[in-house]
Amino acid sequence: MTAELVFYIIIGIIIFNFIFESVLDYLNFTRFDAPLPAEVKGLYEEDEYQKSQAYKKDKFKFGVLQSGFSVVLILVFLGINGFKVLNDLVYDFADNSIVASLMFFAILFFASFILNLPFSYYFTFTIEEAYGFNTTSKSLFWKDQLKSIALTLIFGGVLLTAILFFYNNAGSVFWWYTWILISLVSVILNMFYAKLIVPLFNKQTPLEKGELRSKIEAYATRMDFQLNSIYIIDGSKRSKKANAYFSGLGREKRVTLYDTLIEDLEDEEIVAVLAHEVGHYKKNHIVINLLMTTLILGFTLWLLSLFVSEPLLSQALGVDQPNFHIGLIAFSFLYAPLSLISGVFTNVLSRTFEYQADHYAKSTYDGYGLISALKKLSKKSLSNLTPHPAYVFFHYSHPPLEKRIHNLKKKL
Repeated sequence: MTAELVFYIIIGIIIFNFIFESVLDYLNFTRFDAPLPAEVKGLYEEDEYQKSQAYKKDKFKFGVLQSGFSVVLILVFLGINGFKVLNDLVYDFADNSIVASLMFFAILFFASFILNLPFSYYFTFTIEEAYGFNTTSKSLFWKDQLKSIALTLIFGGVLLTAILFFYNNAGSVFWWYTWILISLVSVILNMFYAKLIVPLFNKQTPLEKGELRSKIEAYATRMDFQLNSIYIIDGSKRSKKANAYFSGLGREKRVTLYDTLIEDLEDEEIVAVLAHEVGHYKKNHIVINLLMTTLILGFTLWLLSLFVSEPLLSQALGVDQPNFHIGLIAFSFLYAPLSLISGVFTNVLSRTFEYQADHYAKSTYDGYGLISALKKLSKKSLSNLTPHPAYVFFHYSHPPLEKRIHNLKKKL
């Protein structure tokens, strides 16, 4: 195999992925006007449904533009030997390989950020604004961008420096140390994300004593679920879309409810949503997902260790002398098909877990309350009620609303 052949394989994978994703998007687009399934008929008034259709179509057009721009940019960059030019540039300023790699990824990060910023701004202040979802001020938008940059540079920089140190000093077994480090960071973030990261972007306040808190605590006590932390997050300052999530492990676990969720749902519906989240915990879904993610990470890092120093990969991108950052870039292109397969597997598993958590909520609290909550949340967010099965298979981590309702109604 030659470096030229590897280069064309990379080009082929990029084009294949683009065509594959475009076909899936188009198939999904063709289902936008499909008749509503029986389970969700009557969810919208006619004018609301037309608004939902328009929202989906606008997002589709936006996605086509963004993905097309990205793939053209990548192909042009590869065509002009952009990675070689950037590699030569960083080594003109740094003799140390770790510093050179950090500079390389920093430049790519800022370039990607700047190029994607107009898309993010347009989506937030044009599409989301037009359909009444956006509540973000422009000053808050820019503050969020700056905070995201800072977090990426600090945490990403420290983590990448450690990985580069392992690569330079541990040889081919660097992946073991990298795997352990990233796994530990993942566990720590899972446990303390709500305490460390969320406060940088949102205000969290304990749910006040009252009827809702009493109902939540009564359910948690009945389920022998130790729940000391119930917080309200001010999601309404960015969007009118509602959400709730469970985070943490052991004594650090907490439930976070968006203020928009409390505004949109009745108490019984909120507790039903919470029962679904408790179901994930009781069924060990959080631990299983963490283990699966860790195993996939380990496999990916092992494969990376086999190829990252391979001269053919670096030469395919125009660089004669192998180094970590060029090897990682080439590997990331070649790994895309495996990433697609692992993504399908994790999505299938995730959808199974959602059904199980729904069943748990139905059997321990109120299936009708959960159905009502799911309908209201889908309606409020103008969700796609008729997704194409192929698109669901490859992209959905949650089953479509119609499937969830049908499953919940089975034994009600």
